[in-house]
Amino acid sequence: MEPDHIDLKIIEVLKRDARASMTTLAESVFISRASAHARFKRLVAEGVISAFTVRTDPVLAGKHSSAYVTLSVDQADWQDARDRLLEIPEVEHIALVGGEYDVMLLVRARDNRDLRRVVLERIQSIPSVRGTRTLLIFEDFPNIAPLDSGAQNVAG
Repeated sequence: MEPDHIDLKIIEVLKRDARASMTTLAESVFISRASAHARFKRLVAEGVISAFTVRTDPVLAGKHSSAYVTLSVDQADWQDARDRLLEIPEVEHIALVGGEYDVMLLVRARDNRDLRRVVLERIQSIPSVRGTRTLLIFEDFPNIAPLDSGAQNVAG
């Protein structure tokens, strides 16, 4: 079942605070607590909500150097490359993409020396990786926008 506008608002609230109580969740989307709980359980059961996580500030967490790293890989060996990339703790996100490159990574390291080590010694040592390109991140902007304070009652 595809999420409706109420489900999407529930997801929006939980993205901002995964610890929100059912009462807070219900009040935020203008539905009863029982309805909020039932919708929440359904979203989890259907896999729409698949995990609860902690968002950190990478710099405050000791990761002072971040980069997007694009890879060109031998496509026949993509699964092996993916498995090896999953073993590298500094790789926070892996995406198989279309276009000029085959894979895009988000890499966070202690500093530039550590980032260099990850790219040159770990990533480029994977046999199916034919080439990399590193794009340094100067500043991150989280994609979390404030809740719409003028939200309309979705029940009406």
